[in-house]
Amino acid sequence: MAPVTLAEDIRQRLGDCSPAERKVGRVLLAGWPAAGFETVATLAERADVSAPTVIRFVNRLGYRGFPDFQAALRTELDERQASPLTLYSTGRYGGTGEGEGEGEDGGHPPQSGTAGLLAHGREVFTAAVDRTLAEVSPHELERAVQLLADPKRRITLVGGRFTHLLAQYLGLHLMQLRGDVRFLPDRPVERTALLAALGRRDVLVVFDYRRYETDKTTLAELVREAGGRVVLFTDAWLSPVSTQAEVVLSSQVGAPSPYDSLVPTLAVVETVVAGLIAEMGERAHQHMKHSEATADRIGLT
Repeated sequence: MAPVTLAEDIRQRLGDCSPAERKVGRVLLAGWPAAGFETVATLAERADVSAPTVIRFVNRLGYRGFPDFQAALRTELDERQASPLTLYSTGRYGGTGEGEGEGEDGGHPPQSGTAGLLAHGREVFTAAVDRTLAEVSPHELERAVQLLADPKRRITLVGGRFTHLLAQYLGLHLMQLRGDVRFLPDRPVERTALLAALGRRDVLVVFDYRRYETDKTTLAELVREAGGRVVLFTDAWLSPVSTQAEVVLSSQVGAPSPYDSLVPTLAVVETVVAGLIAEMGERAHQHMKHSEATADRIGLT
């Protein structure tokens, strides 16, 4: 089972906490992650509890004290912001997030020629896809399918440096199944016009992975302010867009190279597509037939 993030751990444990400890947890989550680096006294004052209550709360999370909790948070944020260059320089890659397949020194995974590379790739990718699909919430998946299948809604997709490829992949499938699907334009005038016209029927699909792009959070805020919905595909550390998203579909990113893998996310995307076909039924079938007939007439098939 993959380790959960600190924020998710806090959310899951709130129900087991005393009322005073829950106040501490909620203050931490409301100001996450910056609140985690405040002093015990400041956090206690903001939560309107005693300093010992703050200590008891982090003890409940499994930490010896507040400095121990802050050290864990700092480590998690380092992982959250890790770039391919950082991972390459430190050798912290080759597993699925818990050290699987790493050498004894914690560096590059042991390999023995091409056969070893293939074996390691199979191990890493299989584990990452398996963990990702096991951890996807059925409720989140169902809600994503409902939003994307709703013919009354208008879908806009956007991705990042590499993940724009997945945004396009999902978008092209959606275009075959339904109407009112578009990609966020690159040109400033077109992008501004689209964003200025956002409304309650809009759904923004965002792909945002570590080294998160600040403009994605702003886009999500604009959609929410206009009354629309946000569906987020992200990694296990969760993009800041998650605070604006109605649906969050996270994936593992373990890879046998310093680059985060998009293979598990692709598996989630294709699972969403399968759900859309089941949800939309004959409506999707008719849309596909009409699209195919149009492509035939203009010589694109």
